[in-house]
Amino acid sequence: MVDLTRTHDAGRLMPSRNFTAPISVVVPCYRCGATIGEAVASIASQTLPPRQVLLVDDASGDGTTEVLHAIASEYPAGWIEVISLTENGGPSLARNTGWQRASEDYVAFLDSDDTWAETKLELQTRALQTDPTIALIAHPMRVRERDSRLPDAPREARTRIVPRRRLLLNNPFPTASVVLRRDLPFRFDEKYRRVEDFLLWGQIAFSGFRCAKLDQVLAYWHKPNYGAGGLSEDLKAMHRAGREVRRELLRQGLVTLPEHLFARSVGMLRKSRQRLLLALRRAQAGGIAS
Repeated sequence: MVDLTRTHDAGRLMPSRNFTAPISVVVPCYRCGATIGEAVASIASQTLPPRQVLLVDDASGDGTTEVLHAIASEYPAGWIEVISLTENGGPSLARNTGWQRASEDYVAFLDSDDTWAETKLELQTRALQTDPTIALIAHPMRVRERDSRLPDAPREARTRIVPRRRLLLNNPFPTASVVLRRDLPFRFDEKYRRVEDFLLWGQIAFSGFRCAKLDQVLAYWHKPNYGAGGLSEDLKAMHRAGREVRRELLRQGLVTLPEHLFARSVGMLRKSRQRLLLALRRAQAGGIAS
């Protein structure tokens, strides 16, 4: 266990904790020098900090590895491990590499441009201690401007078990919200660079493992979670990947044909809705520009 002692180093105030969560945090990093410091700071500020942090540089080739080592040096020795991949393999490979090096009972995921509320790991750990049969636990996320005031972190949260049929509607588990058992017999499919998280969650839930969700927002995106660049191709690629994932779950026998057809119909409706939202966003941007 790493002792996170309160010290000053390069102007940074270290967290002072005499207890930690049995969690390894995996952060895939690709050319993330502008945002990774804030992401790591949100890990360090946890009221129940994790015992291990793994920053995986996905062959950025732009000095990201040096930035990660500099950030790691600002925290207690050994708490942050920097892993450098020699070839770019996408988020699935980066997360799997960190997962393989994880030493704790549970693994949490955080993207390099997202942040956590300070009570996230405390509330999730409390829920896992209350019900050790839970294999995966998540929570809602919200989009928040980086410079906006940080909401007060929730101190309590209720846990509900997520039934398998819920995953037929959409992905209820944002990646940066998930804490799961390290020993689960699944990993991110490295063939996928989009919707790879939903395939993994589906494999876990449809295989009969208990999945749960807290009722509090405990993490933040700092950009819209689809169509962020205003590109319709982004949405098209996401929906293509979604179709491939649904077919893969059917091929693996994890969903029935009626379930697959239902999920496909819901996906078509969601596609139409997101196209409408993107068109509205563009129209609003055009109105502001004029």
